[in-house]
Amino acid sequence: MPDPVKRSPEDARRTWEKAHDSAVETYGEGRRAHQTAYAALKHKYQKVGDRWEPKGSRGPSDPQARSPRGSGGHTHGGVDVLGSSKQELMDRARKLGIRGRTSMRKHELAEAINRKE
Repeated sequence: MPDPVKRSPEDARRTWEKAHDSAVETYGEGRRAHQTAYAALKHKYQKVGDRWEPKGSRGPSDPQARSPRGSGGHTHGGVDVLGSSKQELMDRARKLGIRGRTSMRKHELAEAINRKE
């Protein structure tokens, strides 16, 4: 289990572990099993700093998670761009000391937060 997941609430750890174990049975140990576990985790949690915290509402965290498999798209790491308002992302960016945030669009804020965390 990755360290950020270990530092997260018990339910987040359980979600990741259950999805990972199921994916290992299906795909075998490796990258695909980890991706599957993170995809399950991202529906209820968002990455904040060095841990995963509950989101305000369940659902996909970015356009890639919303679209069907194999259709591409862009991910924003663990930042919940769809479930967060621009102001919430601005507040997180301010706390992280991200420069130029006032001129950024929502997806740019999410990318900057993801890079900084």
